[in-house]
Amino acid sequence: MTELRGIDPTVAPSGTGCAECEATDGWWLHLRRCAQCGHIGCCDNSPEQHATRHAKETGHPIIRSFEPGESWFWSYPEEDYYEKGPELAPPPHHPVDQGVPGPAGRVPRDWQSKLHT
Repeated sequence: MTELRGIDPTVAPSGTGCAECEATDGWWLHLRRCAQCGHIGCCDNSPEQHATRHAKETGHPIIRSFEPGESWFWSYPEEDYYEKGPELAPPPHHPVDQGVPGPAGRVPRDWQSKLHT
């Protein structure tokens, strides 16, 4: 990744789950972290797609996976993935014991039928 506009490596994540889903007792498939402000939102396959909504509403251009074992970045303006980027403030992912989809107790039985593909 050559362009660092929209990345602030000093900002911690906003929490361990999607900020909007947590506020409404919703659920998510995977989590994404805004590389500029630390907002945690749900992925585009999740029912509410809060990470992309956050990017559109704020103009923050880059997200990073917030999943254990993943460190890729996505640039909305370039519509491209980057395998590497700067280290961001910890933690680098949600708690390992937090299920996928999650959070436990709020995922409906028919969750797969509610995903965006």
